[in-house]
Amino acid sequence: MKHEDLLSELTPRVCDLAREVGEYLREERRTFDTDRVEEKGLHDYVSYVDREAERRVVAGLSSLLPGAGFITEEHTAAYRGEEYFWIIDPLDGTTNYVHDKSPYSVSIALGCVREGLIAGVVYDVCRDECFYAWRCGGAYVNGEPIRASLCERFEASYVHIGLPYDAERYRPMATALLHDLYGRVGAVRICGSAAMDICNVAAGRVEAYIEPGLHVWDIAAGVVILREACGRVSDFDASELLTSDVSPAMWRDMQYDVLATNSLLHDTFLSIIEV
Repeated sequence: MKHEDLLSELTPRVCDLAREVGEYLREERRTFDTDRVEEKGLHDYVSYVDREAERRVVAGLSSLLPGAGFITEEHTAAYRGEEYFWIIDPLDGTTNYVHDKSPYSVSIALGCVREGLIAGVVYDVCRDECFYAWRCGGAYVNGEPIRASLCERFEASYVHIGLPYDAERYRPMATALLHDLYGRVGAVRICGSAAMDICNVAAGRVEAYIEPGLHVWDIAAGVVILREACGRVSDFDASELLTSDVSPAMWRDMQYDVLATNSLLHDTFLSIIEV
């Protein structure tokens, strides 16, 4: 079977799995026990729901592609150098979830050692929207093609930003970013789910998303979807993210300063966030 055929058959099945896990998240939220929430770091939450959702994702993916490795946020599975590997955030937007606020999502990406990222699925639990893409296959939401916006006017752009948990480290950057954007662009908003932020750029709903200090599981699936939707994503120094010349084991341990745009405004936003 050709690689493209494998991905076109596999990706819809991953969508089905993401929807199943999303239904678990939705049902559990109705009786969610806030007393069972833990802090991994300051204001960085994890709960029994994250861990159970990840367990379900890992079990389902293990059946879909036996022998693949895993890079996961909650470390319920491991990557040991396998050619194919899944990158999972079982609940992107945990803080939103804990406070019963949208959005929060299930994020699943597939990588290949020789090719980098090759497929991505992000399921928005609150809006029942499943975004997905595979290499050279286009990007979609609930079966409909999507593409990044064609807006070329910085002053008309709708911008999402993210504020990392490490306020002491990132406060100067966040303050400068708000100073440079507020009143100069069409709007500035904070969403609370990196995966959804990138997908909203891919769907043409947002022109740019900016956030430092992210992990690979926060962004991997969204990166595939945005690239296939004719958008662009880079580090703050314009370097391409998650390429095959860096080993997956290093992806797992790195942090990423992410600029995701419709591509037409990418250089403009790079000039705003010069580091």
